[in-house]
Amino acid sequence: MVLLLLVLAVRLPLLWLGLPLSAVELHAFLIGERLHSGAVPYRDLYDSTAPLASTLYGLLEALGSRPLWLYRALALALLVVQAVRLNRILNRADVHPERGYVAALTYLLVASVTSDLDILSPLLVGHTLVVYALSALLPTSREGYDNRRLFQAGFLLGLAALFYLPLALFLVLALFAVIIFAANSFRSFLLLLCGFFFPYVVVGTVLLYVDALPAFSQFHLHPTLTGLTAGADGMPRLVQLRLLILPGVLLAAALLRTFATSLGLVFQVKFLQLMLVWLVVTIAIIIVGDGRAPGTLVLALPPLTYFGLFLWQRAQRPWLLELLLVVLIGTVVGIRYRSVLPFGNLLPIPAEESFAVQPNPAYASVRNQTLLVLGSDRRPYLSNRLVTPYLDWRLAQQDFGHLNEYAAAFRLAHNMRHPPAYLIDERNLLPELRYKLPTAFGRYEPTSTPHLFKLKSD
Repeated sequence: MVLLLLVLAVRLPLLWLGLPLSAVELHAFLIGERLHSGAVPYRDLYDSTAPLASTLYGLLEALGSRPLWLYRALALALLVVQAVRLNRILNRADVHPERGYVAALTYLLVASVTSDLDILSPLLVGHTLVVYALSALLPTSREGYDNRRLFQAGFLLGLAALFYLPLALFLVLALFAVIIFAANSFRSFLLLLCGFFFPYVVVGTVLLYVDALPAFSQFHLHPTLTGLTAGADGMPRLVQLRLLILPGVLLAAALLRTFATSLGLVFQVKFLQLMLVWLVVTIAIIIVGDGRAPGTLVLALPPLTYFGLFLWQRAQRPWLLELLLVVLIGTVVGIRYRSVLPFGNLLPIPAEESFAVQPNPAYASVRNQTLLVLGSDRRPYLSNRLVTPYLDWRLAQQDFGHLNEYAAAFRLAHNMRHPPAYLIDERNLLPELRYKLPTAFGRYEPTSTPHLFKLKSD
């Protein structure tokens, strides 16, 4: 309870100061609105978001229109669940001589350093399943060969990848766990793979029945694996790196203390090796996500928490640890409240408000309308609704970038059967679209605002 109150004391005042909407959340709202209106992912929505993440956003939209507070509450709840679950795993596995809630405290404090973990990102949701998969992998060392637990671990990793595809790299961690813990490594890893691919088979079957399986590969698997949409809505890389300085320093100090500590049990040594592999997998996922994927820091929290146990272990001068904890809390509070504290301008990190999505003043006159933006600017959707599949402009090039091909023209005509009331033409494509698809685009007339066109009423 004290732990939860401490976390709330750091985060709740931020809610009172306002909730600046991030580009990630606007993207999630648009996905949720389209799915709630009956659209099928990938078939009726050109977007690379993983299928379970899209489904989650659609379900949240059913609870309320663009429920920002619900998104933030769920993100905080997931962080608490991850911290408590990992703390329980570490205590139950006896990976450190001292038990307690220091691990959960470290997890939540470091997680509070960046606003990225206030966001209900696909990576954050998927990582919760990875933490639960870790608990399913460990008992193989003490309870012997357990088919159900190995299949469960693979199943959880498969679900995690269906929220954020690069999380599939945690199969490497699972393989390493099987090698050092299980009696029959090859057979055990086959069970993991069966569990991993089972949710993909189920999702693939559903997409096949709704005629969206080819589009799933085209708009999700291929763009994610090739990095086409990596970090599209995340913070600038330089800002991400600055926010990672504190966790990086803490991790380095924890590693130094860990390697200076003698581990007694063989299981403790194996678990240390497992956490080192976790760090390697984290670096690989960061590279795949271009270092800007929202929620990236959460990947490093479990190993940082584990190694932090050695940093916080009893020392000859206990007051040093207490001082270090006070400095950590003060630094986290200073970073998160830098926009309101007097010395906040001394930190070379822009405030969260500078990354919030602001309305485009050029199209302020268009509100509560159906809209299509021919371009990458999503700001006009802040006060309007998306009613076409063209959410991600880079993926929309499948149609708009091949106007000389009959198949692309046919898809455009099909997707514009119910044209939106307004159209913003950032790319000056409307003249060509009028010529080649007069039925779909010929009824748009210019307004007094440049690049803004209104659909003629019949």
